[in-house]
Amino acid sequence: MAKQEDLFKNVVSHAKEYGYIFASSEIYDGLSAVYDYGQNGAELKKNIKDYWWKSMVQLHQNIVGIDSAILMHPKTWKASGHVDAFTDPLIDNKDSKKRYRADVLVEDYAEKLNIKALKEITKAKKRFGEAFNEEEFVTTNPRVVGYLADRKRILERLAKSLTDEDLDDVKALIEELEIADPDTGSRNWTEVRQFNLMFGTKMGASAETSTDLYLRPETAQGIFVNFANVQKTGRMKIPFGIAQIGKAFRNEIVARQFIFRMREFEQMEMQFFVRPGDEMKWYEHWKEQRIKWHYSLNLGQENYRFHDHEKLAHYANAAADIEFDFPFGFKELEGIHSRTDFDLKAHEEFSGKKLRFFDPELNENYVPYVIETSIGLDRMFLSVLSSSLKEETLEDGSTRTVLKLPAILAPTKAAILPLVKKDGLPEMAQKIIDDLKWDFKVQYDEKDAIGRRYRRQDAAGTPLCITVDHDSLEDNSVTVRYRDTMEQKRVAISELPKLINAEVDFKHWMKD
Repeated sequence: MAKQEDLFKNVVSHAKEYGYIFASSEIYDGLSAVYDYGQNGAELKKNIKDYWWKSMVQLHQNIVGIDSAILMHPKTWKASGHVDAFTDPLIDNKDSKKRYRADVLVEDYAEKLNIKALKEITKAKKRFGEAFNEEEFVTTNPRVVGYLADRKRILERLAKSLTDEDLDDVKALIEELEIADPDTGSRNWTEVRQFNLMFGTKMGASAETSTDLYLRPETAQGIFVNFANVQKTGRMKIPFGIAQIGKAFRNEIVARQFIFRMREFEQMEMQFFVRPGDEMKWYEHWKEQRIKWHYSLNLGQENYRFHDHEKLAHYANAAADIEFDFPFGFKELEGIHSRTDFDLKAHEEFSGKKLRFFDPELNENYVPYVIETSIGLDRMFLSVLSSSLKEETLEDGSTRTVLKLPAILAPTKAAILPLVKKDGLPEMAQKIIDDLKWDFKVQYDEKDAIGRRYRRQDAAGTPLCITVDHDSLEDNSVTVRYRDTMEQKRVAISELPKLINAEVDFKHWMKD
């Protein structure tokens, strides 16, 4: 646990030191759980968006994208159920005066049981070697069986209590499990109560005539209210999808763990409209497609797992999370939900407008069912950043800090380095930049010895360093150094666009 905390602290400090993430309004001591993306962070964030958008929209003829407004008619949130039911269970510790989500306290306790089971499995693997039968061990070892059974029982009870809105039982469960304040160890808890997560605002010239609005707590409703507009103008046929990237706002009870849980965040969502009765087929399809997308970034398949929801939202008939192994453990990265026809029917009712599709093959009108894929952009950013940061010991005993970002996402694709700041080398390096900058984000760096510059670019996540030396003036070649392997090779300047493109090409990443 201490090692994980140290890793997380390193990620946070590295993000600031190399221009990825700053505390918002830092000169005024910041604003809780609000962050700004620096010069490298803005580029990485944009590249993640582009990678998702191309994968979801550009590669699919039946998926289109929109950009809906943050402010929406207040009836939108009444229809969606957010006004009446968008809450989290809140609990305070009387001694520490700290506030927590009651369900997260229980889920974290259950995850510790899962970790204990995994430790037993890992020890057995080492003990038995190739003869180890994991499936048999998991179902017969008393400790593992006990840990997993307790975990299942706890999560099922929590899900039932939340579904039944039995907050007294949620508190009773916390007390029975002897769950303590993570920071102080105190078990002196208040009652559990519901906390509404929406930010309110007003629109109008005066207080007397203003309208009460909300900052949207999710981007999905902007898609649903535009269903008919997109379907008709795009002549879309079922099945089809509408994708969107946009800001959302939630007054989180506990906004901790850096950018994992913030009050202002971005979502990358796609709502896929299907025939009623076909939803489970498409639900499984999109689960498979989305995990493949994550795997394509080569962050390690062992860092992902599916988690099926014990408690379903009021609109869903199936739901699963893709969880990622962050420095603080496995947590939700993306949700795949079968939302049924709840949203479109609700907006039909509240708006009085028909949100239906005429299916010429069936010769009937119906309200489509919806499969949702929703990924937190900021969480995706954190998964990439935290899994890419490495401390390596080299053959000579020295160490280096390297940010092994997927090249396609890296803010700067190549750094152009003149060996010395004279003899025409800076001018030649600048000429190379002037040629490459039309297609790639590149950077000039001339300060310090070449070895220190390599280390600096390693830590910033730059995949390639291109060094211009005195031989370059004679043979029009440069030395290319690869971040991950530190391999160096001589390359003709004319070959640089092709070489860089081979590292960062979208088609190459997705096809491989």
